Amino acid sequence: MAATAYTVPIQRVKAFVGLGLRRGWDIEGMMREAGVSPTLLAESRSRVTTAQISKLIQLLWAATDDELWGLGAAPVPRGTFRLLSFGLLGSGDVKTALVRCEQFTKALPGMPPIRTCTADGLSKLWVDLSGVDAPMDLLVDAVLTTMHRFLGWAIGQRIPLARVEVPYQNSGGLDLPDDYDLIFGAPVVFGAPAPALVFGSEILTAPLVRSDAELEQYIRNSPVDIIARRDYGTSLTDRVRHMLKPGRHEQLPSMDDIAARLAMSPQTVRRKLREENTSLREIREQVLRDAAIAALASGDETIAALSMRLGFSEPSAFTRAFRRWTGSPPGSYRPG
Repeated sequence: MAATAYTVPIQRVKAFVGLGLRRGWDIEGMMREAGVSPTLLAESRSRVTTAQISKLIQLLWAATDDELWGLGAAPVPRGTFRLLSFGLLGSGDVKTALVRCEQFTKALPGMPPIRTCTADGLSKLWVDLSGVDAPMDLLVDAVLTTMHRFLGWAIGQRIPLARVEVPYQNSGGLDLPDDYDLIFGAPVVFGAPAPALVFGSEILTAPLVRSDAELEQYIRNSPVDIIARRDYGTSLTDRVRHMLKPGRHEQLPSMDDIAARLAMSPQTVRRKLREENTSLREIREQVLRDAAIAALASGDETIAALSMRLGFSEPSAFTRAFRRWTGSPPGSYRPG
């Protein structure tokens, strides 16, 4: 049973919108084509689907013909990631792939140089953005996410991270996205000297297992397969969320049901979820919220039908809950 897809906080969209406005692009037309209502930008709790933000990225690629949207030291023509990926896929293991990546980026103008160092059982994969004047948070997050997702996809398993390092500061305000844990599943160190992923050195010996045909499919799906959350059961939150799929004739599982399926006591599940800074109630709310946003964005259900499917007694109860989750009425998420 597939888990309900995660949604993306509006702050990620705002970063693209701000970039587009500064560059004079038709950002309003792009948002309309991606199915994102401009009214959502005014509410900090708004969210979009991975399909919507993926479409927005594709439109920005087309507008700039640059895989880094003009944010790098030099343009990176579309197709560069594909070329680099095929060059890395023939590596025997992650260590070899990273050595090749260091070599290849020297020959690819605009690609930020990649470096790797290892000490005390940890390896650090960092990106040299010294050639970029005041690199935007958007560029930093995009580069780190792409590296982490691609390497995990190439070896067929999620790479657990000890920490993620970013050079920008945590403002502590509403403009900071709330999805770092979902993206990386690791502590984020703000104000670091350079963007970096830190992981156990045992990953260096993991073999790359993907074929050329699989890579072609991965690139065709880009950036959906990079943005979309890949669940490998590495956290209890992910495992619990996977069990909570709203259905028309089904109640969401209780804590006792979930604990039994996990072969744990309810008390242990609650404690472990607390350690991951969440609870069953919070996960349920997020699952219902994300399922509702996806359904509203697709426009395939009436609000009455959707509220019934998600287990609400009446549409007004669903509307109140949706406003609590997102700060906006359900109608705001309908395609334009």
